[in-house]
Amino acid sequence: MKRSTKILIGLISILLLGFLVPERIRIPVVGASKQDWNQVSFWFEPWGTSGVHKGIDIFGKIGTGVTSTTDGIVLYAGQISKGGNVVVVLGPKWRFHYFAHLNTINASMFSFVKSGGVIGTVGDSGNAKGKPPHLHYAIVRLIPAPWAMDGSTQGYKKAFFINPSAYLSGQI
Repeated sequence: MKRSTKILIGLISILLLGFLVPERIRIPVVGASKQDWNQVSFWFEPWGTSGVHKGIDIFGKIGTGVTSTTDGIVLYAGQISKGGNVVVVLGPKWRFHYFAHLNTINASMFSFVKSGGVIGTVGDSGNAKGKPPHLHYAIVRLIPAPWAMDGSTQGYKKAFFINPSAYLSGQI
Protein backbone atom coordinates (compact mmCIF):
# COMPACT_ATOMS: atom_id res chain seq x y z
CA MET A 1 0.00 0.00 0.00
CA LYS A 2 1.32 3.45 -0.88
CA ARG A 3 2.43 5.71 1.97
CA SER A 4 -0.01 8.45 0.87
CA THR A 5 -2.90 5.94 0.96
CA LYS A 6 -1.89 4.82 4.48
CA ILE A 7 -1.78 8.44 5.65
CA LEU A 8 -5.22 9.18 4.12
CA ILE A 9 -6.72 6.10 5.76
CA GLY A 10 -5.08 7.15 9.02
CA LEU A 11 -6.55 10.67 8.85
CA ILE A 12 -10.04 9.36 8.12
CA SER A 13 -9.68 6.91 11.00
CA ILE A 14 -8.60 9.73 13.33
CA LEU A 15 -11.75 11.67 12.50
CA LEU A 16 -13.93 8.61 13.09
CA LEU A 17 -12.18 7.82 16.39
CA GLY A 18 -13.53 10.99 17.95
CA PHE A 19 -17.16 9.99 17.48
CA LEU A 20 -17.73 6.39 16.51
CA VAL A 21 -15.28 4.18 18.38
CA PRO A 22 -16.18 3.41 22.00
CA GLU A 23 -13.45 3.37 24.63
CA ARG A 24 -12.61 -0.14 25.78
CA ILE A 25 -10.47 0.73 28.77
CA ARG A 26 -7.97 -1.65 30.37
CA ILE A 27 -4.95 -1.41 32.64
CA PRO A 28 -1.90 -1.23 30.33
CA VAL A 29 0.58 -3.44 32.22
CA VAL A 30 -0.17 -7.14 31.80
CA GLY A 31 -1.19 -8.67 35.13
CA ALA A 32 -1.24 -5.32 36.98
CA SER A 33 -4.01 -4.09 39.25
CA LYS A 34 -4.79 -0.81 41.02
CA GLN A 35 -2.38 -1.84 43.77
CA ASP A 36 0.55 -1.52 41.33
CA TRP A 37 0.45 2.30 41.21
CA ASN A 38 0.13 5.11 43.72
CA GLN A 39 -3.46 6.39 43.48
CA VAL A 40 -2.41 9.96 44.32
CA SER A 41 0.72 10.32 42.16
CA PHE A 42 -1.17 12.12 39.38
CA TRP A 43 -0.40 15.83 39.51
CA PHE A 44 2.04 15.37 42.37
CA GLU A 45 4.44 18.29 42.75
CA PRO A 46 7.32 18.96 42.92
CA TRP A 47 8.40 16.23 40.52
CA GLY A 48 11.95 16.66 39.25
CA THR A 49 12.58 18.74 36.15
CA SER A 50 8.98 18.19 35.00
CA GLY A 51 7.66 20.20 37.93
CA VAL A 52 4.50 18.11 38.14
CA HIS A 53 3.90 14.37 37.63
CA LYS A 54 1.23 14.40 34.92
CA GLY A 55 0.51 10.68 34.90
CA ILE A 56 0.84 7.52 36.95
CA ASP A 57 3.67 5.01 37.20
CA ILE A 58 2.52 1.40 37.00
CA PHE A 59 5.26 -0.87 38.35
CA GLY A 60 6.10 -4.28 36.99
CA LYS A 61 8.99 -6.56 36.15
CA ILE A 62 11.21 -5.48 33.29
CA GLY A 63 9.98 -7.07 30.07
CA THR A 64 6.34 -7.42 31.22
CA GLY A 65 3.95 -6.69 28.37
CA VAL A 66 2.47 -3.21 27.96
CA THR A 67 -0.83 -3.08 26.10
CA SER A 68 -2.84 -0.23 24.64
CA THR A 69 -5.49 0.99 27.06
CA THR A 70 -7.91 1.63 24.19
CA ASP A 71 -8.37 1.23 20.45
CA GLY A 72 -6.46 3.83 18.48
CA ILE A 73 -3.81 4.90 16.01
CA VAL A 74 -0.14 5.02 16.93
CA LEU A 75 0.97 8.59 16.25
CA TYR A 76 4.51 8.16 17.59
CA ALA A 77 6.74 5.23 18.46
CA GLY A 78 10.33 6.14 19.27
CA GLN A 79 12.61 7.82 21.78
CA ILE A 80 12.56 11.13 23.64
CA SER A 81 14.95 12.27 26.35
CA LYS A 82 12.77 12.15 29.49
CA GLY A 83 10.36 9.43 28.43
CA GLY A 84 12.93 7.13 26.85
CA ASN A 85 11.19 4.63 24.62
CA VAL A 86 7.64 5.95 24.16
CA VAL A 87 4.46 5.20 22.27
CA VAL A 88 1.66 7.74 21.75
CA VAL A 89 -1.76 6.43 20.76
CA LEU A 90 -4.64 8.63 19.63
CA GLY A 91 -7.81 7.04 20.95
CA PRO A 92 -11.53 7.78 21.09
CA LYS A 93 -12.64 11.25 22.15
CA TRP A 94 -9.37 12.49 20.59
CA ARG A 95 -7.37 11.60 23.67
CA PHE A 96 -3.63 11.01 23.45
CA HIS A 97 -2.43 8.04 25.49
CA TYR A 98 1.26 8.37 26.38
CA PHE A 99 3.26 5.27 27.36
CA ALA A 100 6.84 6.00 28.52
CA HIS A 101 9.98 4.31 29.92
CA LEU A 102 9.37 1.21 27.78
CA ASN A 103 12.10 -1.40 27.50
CA THR A 104 11.02 -2.36 24.00
CA ILE A 105 8.54 -0.92 21.50
CA ASN A 106 6.27 -3.29 19.59
CA ALA A 107 4.25 -0.74 17.62
CA SER A 108 4.88 1.33 14.53
CA MET A 109 3.72 4.80 13.59
CA PHE A 110 0.33 5.07 11.86
CA SER A 111 -0.60 1.50 12.76
CA PHE A 112 -3.95 0.69 14.36
CA VAL A 113 -3.88 -0.91 17.81
CA LYS A 114 -6.70 -2.58 19.64
CA SER A 115 -7.41 -2.28 23.33
CA GLY A 116 -5.22 -4.97 24.88
CA GLY A 117 -2.85 -5.14 21.89
CA VAL A 118 0.81 -5.32 22.92
CA ILE A 119 2.70 -2.09 22.18
CA GLY A 120 5.88 -2.70 24.21
CA THR A 121 7.34 -3.93 27.47
CA VAL A 122 7.92 -2.41 30.92
CA GLY A 123 11.34 -0.82 31.32
CA ASP A 124 13.40 1.98 32.81
CA SER A 125 14.40 4.02 29.77
CA GLY A 126 14.76 7.80 29.71
CA ASN A 127 14.94 9.57 33.05
CA ALA A 128 13.75 6.38 34.79
CA LYS A 129 17.17 4.75 34.29
CA GLY A 130 18.28 3.18 37.58
CA LYS A 131 14.80 3.34 39.10
CA PRO A 132 12.41 0.39 39.53
CA PRO A 133 10.98 -0.66 36.13
CA HIS A 134 7.60 0.89 35.42
CA LEU A 135 5.32 2.30 32.79
CA HIS A 136 4.58 6.02 32.98
CA TYR A 137 1.06 6.41 31.62
CA ALA A 138 -0.56 9.77 30.88
CA ILE A 139 -3.69 10.89 29.04
CA VAL A 140 -3.86 14.24 27.27
CA ARG A 141 -7.01 15.88 25.93
CA LEU A 142 -6.88 17.44 22.49
CA ILE A 143 -9.70 19.78 23.50
CA PRO A 144 -9.06 21.43 26.90
CA ALA A 145 -11.47 21.19 29.85
CA PRO A 146 -11.27 24.56 31.67
CA TRP A 147 -13.23 23.17 34.65
CA ALA A 148 -10.28 20.87 35.41
CA MET A 149 -7.90 23.79 36.16
CA ASP A 150 -6.93 24.62 39.73
CA GLY A 151 -4.68 26.97 41.64
CA SER A 152 -1.59 24.74 41.65
CA THR A 153 1.70 25.85 40.11
CA GLN A 154 0.86 24.39 36.71
CA GLY A 155 -2.90 24.13 37.23
CA TYR A 156 -3.74 25.59 33.82
CA LYS A 157 -2.19 22.47 32.28
CA LYS A 158 -4.80 20.35 34.08
CA ALA A 159 -7.23 21.49 31.40
CA PHE A 160 -5.37 19.12 29.08
CA PHE A 161 -4.54 16.18 31.37
CA ILE A 162 -6.86 13.43 32.62
CA ASN A 163 -6.15 11.52 35.83
CA PRO A 164 -5.21 8.03 34.56
CA SER A 165 -6.05 6.46 37.93
CA ALA A 166 -9.67 7.64 37.72
CA TYR A 167 -9.77 6.76 34.00
CA LEU A 168 -8.58 3.18 34.59
CA SER A 169 -11.06 2.84 37.47
CA GLY A 170 -13.93 3.72 35.12
CA GLN A 171 -14.71 7.00 36.89
CA ILE A 172 -14.25 9.11 33.72
